[in-house]
Amino acid sequence: MELTELCRELRNWFDVNRYFGTFTIAEGSISLPELQNGQYFRIIGSVFNDGVYQYPVTGLTDETFEGAVWAMAVPPAVIALLSDINQWESTYGDAVLSPYSSESFGGYSYSKSSGMTAGGAENGSGSYISAFASRLNKWRKI
Repeated sequence: MELTELCRELRNWFDVNRYFGTFTIAEGSISLPELQNGQYFRIIGSVFNDGVYQYPVTGLTDETFEGAVWAMAVPPAVIALLSDINQWESTYGDAVLSPYSSESFGGYSYSKSSGMTAGGAENGSGSYISAFASRLNKWRKI
């Protein structure tokens, strides 16, 4: 999972400043003098590059667009949460994404529980959203 997806789920972009206008991405990079190195920012209105990035960024698709750049102040606890979710998804993600509640083949069988928490215990829907509900809710905007 990327930070863009997590912020979308939280409906919280941790934005501190919003800049509107025409922006140019050239040679895979965008110059944003108002941002500090290491600061996260969101691009909105781009054809190819909408999303959250960390400044300075490389590897973007070159374009000029009319849109916005939001300077963000993402708390370290949210970055740690993202890391924990990614670890959880690497452990439990395949079972959660399977469309089957149980399966059996070649002497192997399994039944999916109704859900797993970050520690693997039962709790609900079986997605990272239910597994990390208490930590996600702390940052969620309604």
